[in-house]
Amino acid sequence: MRRTATASVLAFLLLILGSMTANIPLAQETRTTIPILSISGAIGPAVGEYVLEELESANLSPKISAVIITIDTPGGLVSSLRDINQEILASSKPILCLVYPKGARAASAGTYMLYACHIAAMAPATTLGAATPVNIAGSEPEKGEDQNQTPSAMEKKILNDSIAYIRSLAQLRGRNIEWAEKAVKEAATLSSQEALELNVINYISDSPAQLVSQLENQILVFNEQTVQLNLKEAQLVPKAPNWRHKFLSTITNPNIAYLLMMIGIYGLILEFYSPSFGIAGITGAICLMIAMYALQMLPVSYVGVGLMVLGIALLIAESFIPSFGLFGFSGIVAFVLGSIFLIDTDLPAFQVSVKLILFIALTSLTFVIFVLRRAWLLRKKQAVIGEEALLGTLVEASENIDDQGFIWLEGERWAAICDRPVQTGDMVEVTQVNGLTLVVKKLSGSKAHD
Repeated sequence: MRRTATASVLAFLLLILGSMTANIPLAQETRTTIPILSISGAIGPAVGEYVLEELESANLSPKISAVIITIDTPGGLVSSLRDINQEILASSKPILCLVYPKGARAASAGTYMLYACHIAAMAPATTLGAATPVNIAGSEPEKGEDQNQTPSAMEKKILNDSIAYIRSLAQLRGRNIEWAEKAVKEAATLSSQEALELNVINYISDSPAQLVSQLENQILVFNEQTVQLNLKEAQLVPKAPNWRHKFLSTITNPNIAYLLMMIGIYGLILEFYSPSFGIAGITGAICLMIAMYALQMLPVSYVGVGLMVLGIALLIAESFIPSFGLFGFSGIVAFVLGSIFLIDTDLPAFQVSVKLILFIALTSLTFVIFVLRRAWLLRKKQAVIGEEALLGTLVEASENIDDQGFIWLEGERWAAICDRPVQTGDMVEVTQVNGLTLVVKKLSGSKAHD
């Protein structure tokens, strides 16, 4: 009986221990996570792809309860912003935006993104606003210019479209519509405290963790349903851009893309001009393909591309058909103008540096001078070699020469002078070349036909 009772107790303890052990991974599996995406810098193709991939992955995972996006941006491309906002608006998970860390800003495109998110928050000492399209804001009017210039029809279209866009986002999220319009029309800005008071944002939070704690048990109208947020047990997981996004961010920098394009072009020119083992050609082709991939993601101007292609064609023509600088210098002018017009945006973060353009232009000018000098030396050398080749040549006189006359040499009729009379059929030797005149010497002996 005692053995039976002891066995029963042991079996009961093992059963309890087993159930506890089995519940540990179950608890871990059911715990939800909140990925934290970070946008730092201008919003471009690389940032857009990074955010889109992470949001798509979050919407497919049942373990993710919400997504936090921290923002610190001066603005960005409209195309990238629209793609991100479309994904936010279509998300099946709550998207929480936080202007973070302290001192950060959500200017221009960042303001639109903040309005698109389900929850908008800002850290202390942060700002948002200045959402006027950059190509409309332009530069400040100079002194003496009309401060009340009437915008063009295209500028009005862009401005009205931007106002309608941010108003629709404000209406969707129940936030301040009047200030949203003012941010676009007048480039208005707000501090975090002012934004909270004007119902532009929902919370002021020092960190993503504090934002999550503030949202616990809050009611959120989400996907046309009223949902109570339960984020207390969720684990915050930072999601940094992977190597592909970092590589894409590097090559889509207009200066890097421009430099890669130039390396590619000059590599191919060098390979055709002086064939080697293919190192220059292979390197040039790879750099050119990477540059083309990067540029097709940026707002490229076709006028700029056309001028650059024309400039490159003229430089290549100069290297193969020397024109004493006409093709070369014209190509440099076309190339510099094309480089300035290449990126069709007024955003400083997506413009090619003027210093880089000037450096490439000086490099191209050096290349043209090198080609011209090489062509000049080659022609001079050929002229010297041609004169030396004529010296000592024996020629049969085709007509009489009395001090001056003409002879045929290598299919060309040359003026000739001789100190002795020459009869038709006499053999003469070229002793000197004076421009287009040959100085010949009559050979002693009989005629060639004797």
